[in-house]
Amino acid sequence: MKDGIHPNYRDVCFVDLSNGFKFVTRSTVTTRETIKLDDGREVPLMKLETTSESHPFYTGTQKSIDSLGGRVEKFRTKFARAGIPGKK
Repeated sequence: MKDGIHPNYRDVCFVDLSNGFKFVTRSTVTTRETIKLDDGREVPLMKLETTSESHPFYTGTQKSIDSLGGRVEKFRTKFARAGIPGKK
């Protein structure tokens, strides 16, 4: 490989801020923070709002909007008369 043209590909620790779940994978992401792992290595730290450990789609806690007690149907009937401007 040519020197100086490829991004720095290294181990990075990603942390889910909603539940504290951590995982280490290789990435080229640039970060300003580092974290010391249990095995003594110090790696760059990337903080995430949500991961597969906390996202409702992956955890199985996702709710369908049609099963929220008729809220969708109530919305449709309320705004059915108004129509969408510009549409015929």
